[in-house]
Amino acid sequence: MTRIKLGDFALARSGDKGNGSNVGIFARNREDYEFLKRVLTPERVKKHFASICKGDVVRYEAENLLALNFILHDSLGGGGSASMKTDAQGKTHALGLLEMVVER
Repeated sequence: MTRIKLGDFALARSGDKGNGSNVGIFARNREDYEFLKRVLTPERVKKHFASICKGDVVRYEAENLLALNFILHDSLGGGGSASMKTDAQGKTHALGLLEMVVER
């Protein structure tokens, strides 16, 4: 087993969904996608974002895109112009997820 950052083998994009952020992570191939499905549970993503995500984390699978999409509820301090957070639209949350270290 080797410790590796998700960003070393996956891509991600994020944005806002009201008071929640939307984080999509994309695999480059089927093998990496199957690995991501095993290790990126909603619970693990919630723990990774524990300091900002106060609500539930929901995962959606997009097999045809080799992607997982996570909604981090109550993670933007009200969202958009209602929030005092530096990143009220969750644009940096993708980079935050790519920093997660996994054993592979």
